[in-house]
Amino acid sequence: MGSGLEVHDIRKIFSNQVVLQGVSFSVKPGEMQALLGPSGCGKSTTLAIIAGLEEADSGDIFWDGISLHGVAPHLRRFGLMFQDLALFPHLNVYENIAFGLRYQKLTSSQIKDRVDQVIRLVNLTGMEKRDVNALSGGEQQRVALARALAPQPHLLMLDEPLASLDRTLKERLVVELREILRQTHQTVIYVTHDQEEAFMIADQIILMNQGHVEQIDTPQQIYAQPKTPFVAEFLGMNNLFAGEIQVEGERTYLIFPLGKIPYQTNLRGRVTALIRPQAAQFGIGEGLVLSGKVLKRFFRGDHCQMEISSNASSLTFQFPFNLDLPKEGEVVQLTIDPNAIQVFSR
Repeated sequence: MGSGLEVHDIRKIFSNQVVLQGVSFSVKPGEMQALLGPSGCGKSTTLAIIAGLEEADSGDIFWDGISLHGVAPHLRRFGLMFQDLALFPHLNVYENIAFGLRYQKLTSSQIKDRVDQVIRLVNLTGMEKRDVNALSGGEQQRVALARALAPQPHLLMLDEPLASLDRTLKERLVVELREILRQTHQTVIYVTHDQEEAFMIADQIILMNQGHVEQIDTPQQIYAQPKTPFVAEFLGMNNLFAGEIQVEGERTYLIFPLGKIPYQTNLRGRVTALIRPQAAQFGIGEGLVLSGKVLKRFFRGDHCQMEISSNASSLTFQFPFNLDLPKEGEVVQLTIDPNAIQVFSR
C-alpha cells in the first residue's frame, strides 16, 4: 500500500489576493478527510489544485511519494463530484455511470460488469434505463456518486455534494455515503462548510480559515480541544473573553470579565478564555458563581439554548430540554465548571 496524498506548503494568489498561504496536510489510503471551513476560506481552491484544474504558485502535491507537478488532470486518476452533480441530461442512469469508463479502453463486457457493480453498491438496481431528469434529488446524488466511483479513482474528492438537499435527506444520505465509501475502502477528501456533515462522515477534519489550516484532528478531538478561538467560534462556542493569567504566590489565576478563579495552565499573561456551552448549572455550587438575566430561550430539539446577561457580558449555554427552565426576563444563579473553561494565548 502506498503513502496516499501529501499536500505540501501550497500557496495561491488570485488578483493580488492571497487565497492559500502554506496549506499542508496528508490523506492516507482508505482515509476519509473533510476540508471544513466557512465560504471563501480556500477549500475549493485547494481541491482544484489537487485535481490539477488550478496550478499552485508554490508548493507541491504528491501521490504515493511522486510529485504531480505538471501531470494533467486526467492522468492523476482522481475523481470529482460537485454540488451541481453535472449529470448528462441526455443520457440515462446507465450511460451516465458508464461515461468515464469508455475512456479507459475497457471492453463492453468489462464496462457492463463495473457499472452493474456500482449500481448495486449505491442501491440503484432496476433503474439503469431511467431518465436522470425524472429522478429524485437523492437518486441523482447516487448516480453522481456511482459515476465518480466507477473508474476506481485513487482519490475521490467531493465538493459540497449534499449542499442542495433538505436537512432530513442530507442526514440520511451522509450516513449512506459514508457506508458506501467504507465498503470500497475509498480514499476521500470531502469539502463542506457544514460541521455536522463533516463530523458524521470524516475520520479526520482539516479546518481552514482565510487560506490556512487552523487545526487537523479527529472530529472528537477538534470539538473537545479546539486549538484557536476561531475554531471554537466556528463550532458554535461563542463564550469568548479577553483575560489574563496571573501568578500570585503558589497559585495561578484566570482574571476575566466574569471574575477571578484559580486556573491551572502553563500560559502566562494575556489570553482568550472560552467557556463551553455545556459549562453552566443552575444554582450555587463549586466553581464560578454568576448572577444573570435570561435574555432569550430557544428549544433546539435535544437541548435548550439560553442567552444570559451577566456582568455586562452575554453568554450562551445549553441545558437539557427536560429541565424546568427559567423564562425570559427571569434572574438566575449559575455555577460555571472551571474544567469547562479553556484558554488560548493572545
